[in-house]
Amino acid sequence: MTIPLGEVRNLLASAFPSAEIEVVDLTGTQDHYQARIVSAAFEGKSIIQQHQLVYRALGAAMDGPIHALALDTRTPVAIQQPKETSQ
Repeated sequence: MTIPLGEVRNLLASAFPSAEIEVVDLTGTQDHYQARIVSAAFEGKSIIQQHQLVYRALGAAMDGPIHALALDTRTPVAIQQPKETSQ
């Protein structure tokens, strides 16, 4: 059981209509994805809460068709700030 990249993107776009969304099929097998989502819907939410919103948006796809999902979720404000690096 797999899910096409376009369908994953459509599910996310429906849940986060004004978001910047990038989805990549990491293995070409339509079950290992990486998603980067920049959305105001994440404002004031922890990373865990942000990821829970994404899992809810993908619904049943997370129960089988998507085997692995790497997430990068950010707010529009956070995307403007440089990432901190450890030294």
